[in-house]
Amino acid sequence: MVGRLVEQARAAGLQLTGDGGLLQQLTKRVLESALEGEITDHLGYDKGDVRAKEGSNHRNGSRVKTVLTDVGRVEIDVPRDRDGSFRPQIVRKRQRRLSGVDDMVISLSAKGLTTGEIQAHLAEVYGAEVSRQTISTITDKVVEGMTEWQNRPLDPVYPVIFLGAVHVKIRDGKVANRPIYLALAVTVEGARDILGLWAGDGGEGAKFWLQVLTELKNWGVADACMVVCDGLKGLPDAIGEVWPEAVVQTCVIHLLRASFRYAGRQHWDAIAKALRPVYTAPTESAARARFAEFVEAWGDRYPAIVRLWEQAWAEFVPFLAFDAEIRTVVCSTNAIESVNARIRRAVRARGHFPNEAAALKCVYLAVMSLDPTGQGRRRWTMRWKPALNAFDIAFEGRLSAGRK
Repeated sequence: MVGRLVEQARAAGLQLTGDGGLLQQLTKRVLESALEGEITDHLGYDKGDVRAKEGSNHRNGSRVKTVLTDVGRVEIDVPRDRDGSFRPQIVRKRQRRLSGVDDMVISLSAKGLTTGEIQAHLAEVYGAEVSRQTISTITDKVVEGMTEWQNRPLDPVYPVIFLGAVHVKIRDGKVANRPIYLALAVTVEGARDILGLWAGDGGEGAKFWLQVLTELKNWGVADACMVVCDGLKGLPDAIGEVWPEAVVQTCVIHLLRASFRYAGRQHWDAIAKALRPVYTAPTESAARARFAEFVEAWGDRYPAIVRLWEQAWAEFVPFLAFDAEIRTVVCSTNAIESVNARIRRAVRARGHFPNEAAALKCVYLAVMSLDPTGQGRRRWTMRWKPALNAFDIAFEGRLSAGRK
């Protein structure tokens, strides 16, 4: 049948895609056949069957309806019955879009397109006039799923939790930068799990992080072996208050970036080279010796850098006590920074948001579309397997609760 249709289309000069193309005609036939099957099930007899005269309800013609599909606008004939009790499911009453279109709109929104850009895309590619309000209504469907996702039960223990935040512009009277807090965990099986999203009420601060961590504990996270963060003042104390046994690790990259803020640009390469032996040292004592050499070389010129590293030393050195498998994955917040980069890409296209809910919806869509094929998830798990074996030895007994 498909072969005959293709030959007929070719003979008639029809295109495969586009308005009136073969795909549109096939979609029309499939939908109309499905609707005809539905009304047959509803009435209990086939079209033209003599049993039609035995019942009080029977077919009553059809009505024309235009629906937006993945191949553009399709005009279909929807069958009707005499008493109006037929409720089609393939294309429901008052439904003007098939589910694939909604999925496409949500996908485009997750990639950072604004409602106006999505509207223009649908008009250009599918010839469909879809209002911005309709597009916003479609994307609003994810809010219910976001609430359910945000309140799901979490694992009792995680080997590592990475903390980070991205800043978005929200118009609340006036446009201002607001942080969206993110917590990304590695499960005992090595999978990536984004634990939640929270909109802050001002600049990023340890006080709000304490609320976030307390909320995570209330959701069931009783323990975390290591928590990796960016060195925000007061954050290690907040972590210790919620998970007393957690090892707090300051991101080495953030520490280096903070060091460059105190130095002239002409010295950045030299300072980076001088600090490298410190964070690549085999032990804490070796790192202390290499840092003393750095102080001797640069301490007089940049005492603020020396003070910065001395103040962060307690949270900087923990990773040096572990095997190389653990060091490479916990010495920085790169794991969460890659997620934040995708979020920033989606946020940047919007400019600013009318309210907090709109900002959270955008970030949630970006997070949910991080790995559509699942390839990234598999690579992540394989990368973490060696580290998890080392974690089992380093934190003996603490990960067993997550495997029950």
